[in-house]
Amino acid sequence: MKLQDLPPQTPPRAELAMADARKVPVTGLHDGQVFQGEDWVAEECPVALVYNGISHAVMLATPADLEDFALGFSLSEGIVDSPAQVYGIEVQSERSCDGQPGLNVNLDIASASFARLKERRRTLAGRTGCGLCGTDSLEQAVRAPNTLPKNADIVFRAAAVSAALGQMRERQRLLGITGATHAAAWCSADGTIVLLREDVGRHNALDKLIGALSRPGAPAAAARANDGFIIVSSRASYEMVQKTASAGVTLLAAVSGVTGLAVDMAQGCGLTLLGFARGQDLSVYSQPQRIVL
Repeated sequence: MKLQDLPPQTPPRAELAMADARKVPVTGLHDGQVFQGEDWVAEECPVALVYNGISHAVMLATPADLEDFALGFSLSEGIVDSPAQVYGIEVQSERSCDGQPGLNVNLDIASASFARLKERRRTLAGRTGCGLCGTDSLEQAVRAPNTLPKNADIVFRAAAVSAALGQMRERQRLLGITGATHAAAWCSADGTIVLLREDVGRHNALDKLIGALSRPGAPAAAARANDGFIIVSSRASYEMVQKTASAGVTLLAAVSGVTGLAVDMAQGCGLTLLGFARGQDLSVYSQPQRIVL
């Protein structure tokens, strides 16, 4: 049996973003029969974030929507306080000393932001592992998130969260092709997905979403960030809470579980944190007043 005989995976290459997936040879078993053919795999490569000529972070990421990624990372990590402090973003191909391909994302940021960055500069090496890699102190590793308004006038229905989750899988184009990516989506109060971004890393997907939300002219630009909520196709760690709060969004729903530190941080900053949000089910871990069950 050839791979082409299996259920169709998805759209042709023309519908892919540049270099975010490619075909590779594959053999295996399907329903007890040997098959041989080709399969789509998600790309990941080193992406260096370079601020005013100084490399600050190197992440492994899917090479799509990198301008959104750079802007979202800069905002969620507190490197800049607003998109207006980012004057320009340029993506360039690079090769390492041993010839491996990678990408530099060069950001031109305000001098005040750059001065602050130099004070706490560190090298990050993909935070999916331990979350402490490259940090100089525990204070840097666990930063207090933004405090959200406790008297937010928006209350969300559990049915809206379920509706958004029901749309998410079909909107994950790259997951449908490769089965290897996470997604983060901003949804309007009625549960309509307005913006969605994908990446091999769950933190990267959320940073890409935050960057896309922050761009002038984005589909959600006419609304306040806290008029909607964010859903993610992963677990919710403290970093996911911190990044969501940095975007001014007051509700985060995760398909998988949550960590204890995520609950503590969500409670402290005023974010409503949902876990195990699947189908009609969900668990509320903090600030339950914003969700109507």
